[in-house]
Amino acid sequence: MTGLLIAFEGLDQSGKQTQAELLRERLAARGHTVQFLSFPDYKTVIGEEIGRALRGERQYTPDVMQLLYVANRYEWKQEIAAARDRGEIVVCDRYLASSVAYGEAQGLEAAWLVAIQRYLPQPDITILLDIPPDVSARRKRDGRDRYEQDFALLARVRDSYLRQAQGGWARVDADRDRDAVAADVWAAVSPKL
Repeated sequence: MTGLLIAFEGLDQSGKQTQAELLRERLAARGHTVQFLSFPDYKTVIGEEIGRALRGERQYTPDVMQLLYVANRYEWKQEIAAARDRGEIVVCDRYLASSVAYGEAQGLEAAWLVAIQRYLPQPDITILLDIPPDVSARRKRDGRDRYEQDFALLARVRDSYLRQAQGGWARVDADRDRDAVAADVWAAVSPKL
């Protein structure tokens, strides 16, 4: 059996982690071996540097930030590929499309952002948990990082996600009850199992 790589994308507070974990549990209950990854992975050296930048302790240009995010994913390249080769399912909270969405929203070329990630394992299923920026703000009022505080940026990020989703993604309205969202996620994933 060939494994799957499932990526959850969307604005912060769209429910990516919650839905990814619910899906992981559902798949495991059905006998699948599942790995859960969240990007950025703040436990790596590159991830630690990303965390510093998001907290405002470091200042990087948008292109350098996206190179850090992409490098953080490359740290996991071999493990993701090996897991799929073993027939496992890898579920990611953020993956390739996040760099395209956030980079494009900051004036970077989408084609460049896609090209620098072309050697990473590509997702079999991408699920966009779609919410408007005001819903993101309502769900998390305090402790927002520098991206989460810029509503104009978040609107451009959402526009990029919506454009990318036209390439065959599952777009789920995430401004609903988590069980309703989970049902739509399962409807997108189950035919591929």
